[in-house]
Amino acid sequence: MNFAVIVFPGSNCDVDMYKAVEDCLGQPVDYVWYTQTDLSKYDVILIPGGFSYGDYLRTGAMASLAPAMESVKKAAAEGKLVLGVCNGFQILTEAGLLPGALRRNQSLKFHCKYVDLKVESNSTPFTLDYQEGEMIKIPIAHGEGNYYCDPETLKKLQENNQIVFRYEGLNPNGSIDEIAGIINEQGNVLGMMPHPERAVHEWLGSEDGKRMFTSILKYWRERNGAA
Repeated sequence: MNFAVIVFPGSNCDVDMYKAVEDCLGQPVDYVWYTQTDLSKYDVILIPGGFSYGDYLRTGAMASLAPAMESVKKAAAEGKLVLGVCNGFQILTEAGLLPGALRRNQSLKFHCKYVDLKVESNSTPFTLDYQEGEMIKIPIAHGEGNYYCDPETLKKLQENNQIVFRYEGLNPNGSIDEIAGIINEQGNVLGMMPHPERAVHEWLGSEDGKRMFTSILKYWRERNGAA
């Protein structure tokens, strides 16, 4: 199973994502520069956090127009898995792969801490190893994680079971409906603000993020009849 970690100018969580795949799964993983236009060899595309293009214009706006993103869109249309975390989530919304937008945190401050998340759906390729309703601890590190969408879109997300994670207790950024992560209608593109790749070992403070990566591998194996 081949993983690609897309690297943009300003990415700073690409190494975290790479190491999470390496440590949790032991599967082939490559750094892929933002100018790459052929992602056909990859089964999963990971878009890491950071400050792509210095967050100029809007977070994720410039990165969404990078050459690699056309290949990401093609891969998503083919049913391949795409995971965007933090700035990756922002890029996915700017690219139109996920609905809504990420705005400045309600406090207008950058927040870096562990938060409690509720797993709202364990029927996605990214959450198979979780229990529905389970509480997990995952870190955040963002200044613009306030997820917003119009009422019609929110209703659609709710009715289609596209809200995968919600903040529990503390909503650190003011996101509508406590949303921390959503998936597309087809169920193969997930965007979330908290960082599962930073929670794969107990010595990091939590290993609750590890099961996101094992879920991806389980889904791929089941889908492809692999041992």
